Amino acid sequence: MTIDQNLLEQYQARFESHKENQVIEGAIAKVGIKDASLDNNVFRRHSFVFSDETKRGAITNQKASGRCWMFAALNTARVDTMAKLNLETFEFSQNYTLFWDKLEKSNYFLDSILETLEEAIDSRIIAHLLAAPVQDGGQWDMFAGMLEKYGAVPKAVMPETYHSSNTRELNTALTTKLREFASRLRETYQTGATVEDLRAQKEDMLYVIYNILVKALGEVPTTFTYEYRDKDDQFQRIENITPQEFFKEYVGWNLTDRVSLINAPTEDKPYGRAYTVQYLGTVKEAEPIRYINVPMDVLKKAAVASIKNGEPVWYGCDVGQMSVRESGIMDEQSYNYGLTLGEASSLTKAQRLDYGESLLTHAMVLVGVDLDKDGHPINWKVENSWGEKAGKKGIFSMSDKWMDEFAYQISVDKKYIDQEWLKALDEPVIQLAPWDPMGALAMMQ
Repeated sequence: MTIDQNLLEQYQARFESHKENQVIEGAIAKVGIKDASLDNNVFRRHSFVFSDETKRGAITNQKASGRCWMFAALNTARVDTMAKLNLETFEFSQNYTLFWDKLEKSNYFLDSILETLEEAIDSRIIAHLLAAPVQDGGQWDMFAGMLEKYGAVPKAVMPETYHSSNTRELNTALTTKLREFASRLRETYQTGATVEDLRAQKEDMLYVIYNILVKALGEVPTTFTYEYRDKDDQFQRIENITPQEFFKEYVGWNLTDRVSLINAPTEDKPYGRAYTVQYLGTVKEAEPIRYINVPMDVLKKAAVASIKNGEPVWYGCDVGQMSVRESGIMDEQSYNYGLTLGEASSLTKAQRLDYGESLLTHAMVLVGVDLDKDGHPINWKVENSWGEKAGKKGIFSMSDKWMDEFAYQISVDKKYIDQEWLKALDEPVIQLAPWDPMGALAMMQ
């Protein structure tokens, strides 16, 4: 079939036969598709009152950076720090973890280039590695590896810089150098150099990255002294402590006990199995990314159990889908696209994953849930990291049905997960391709 004049006339007549199309056309021309489609009734369904809540700190702001996964992880961890230090609120340095993430990702990338020297330059794997070697995004397990190796520090110890809050130019500079280094390593290998020779060159290349990072983000502390006043207005001082010691003493997590659950209802990923993603990581020597694919009711049961025990939950989703950002509402019925555009999307969650319509884009923290009289979730309370202007002073309300459709990952202590699902960790881990949708990184701004 071709588009000819006769077909166009049919389309025009069909459009004009529905008079409401003229009103919708005017509305969309004035305010755009999204605002013209907003269902005002969505606000009635979200009172921002929840039956069960955890403690949380003051709302944070990742600004013009894709560090949401770091903010979510540190905002989850800080609740334990607040309790141990008797603080009303507390904030970790996201600049400190950003520094190590960039350096470790650079090392991971260069190692991956050395592991793929025999691949053709136009192969899909090389194209994937070169696409975004040092972007801001990440997943929970990638951050766990950094916490294990580098610990964490209070924000005052390594405060924000221009480039920690505005990462675009820094990422461009790092990416340009890393692609140049990849070219140099591959071309030197083709002249007969050994991999051992190339690894020696890689050390000098990493220094170039380190040099840029120190200039953009500042020097990282090896030890520090932290002074503060607690909730009782008592002055406190913690002297000469390392970041690793601070995390161990004032967070105290056993990171091996924290397990990632995902929900990927696609045919290629059976439930009850553990998965990893090839060439996805930050700290090269850390444990590979590993998560268990479970049905949504299992994922939500673990999240509810953690919240009811006072422990917030790291949470990854596709935040842009059917959400009202300025009001902080995530609801599957936020917009009447079926009425304004003539047909609403009918894709299932599995189809959205398979056909590139949805994937994990953003990480936040589940800090509450509103349960009905039978214990079933109605809405979830979500702590975001976009400052206080988005949502209700930084808090979002998410319908349970929205969570079913657009939630992809949580991280909780394994004590909240039934043993029948944990046994997947004792079985061989299934490796997914680097471009699998479950390898997507949370990095929404």
